[in-house]
Amino acid sequence: MKSTLLGLMTAILTAVGSAHAQDSSPGNAEAGAVVFRRCMACHKVGPDAKNGVGPVLNGVVGRAAGVYPDYSYSTANKNSGLTWDEPTLATYLHAPRKLVPGTKMTFAGLNKDQEIADVIAYLKQFDAQGQKVGP
Repeated sequence: MKSTLLGLMTAILTAVGSAHAQDSSPGNAEAGAVVFRRCMACHKVGPDAKNGVGPVLNGVVGRAAGVYPDYSYSTANKNSGLTWDEPTLATYLHAPRKLVPGTKMTFAGLNKDQEIADVIAYLKQFDAQGQKVGP
């Protein structure tokens, strides 16, 4: 009886752990490039990127909010005190106006956690000069 209960508990914990691992899967930069097409109306990346409706996103992962040169940020973004680390970007990309009320970003956000992880993986490839530094 004890071994049956132990086996059942092990199976349950393995299943729960496996399901959790799938929920927090790492981003795929190639898939992120496809998702990023939705962002390209406002944002650019790469060595020739220029500010447009939104700021250039070269080197955004790890950068303080509201500091990219020659872009006119909202007061809310400049004064947010945020650093665009992966968890903060994930929260922002899900609901920009919820994290930074008063932001100029009009995009409603991405609904799927995997798409958010993929976009972040894509952006992580670009250093501050727009050179690809990752796979």
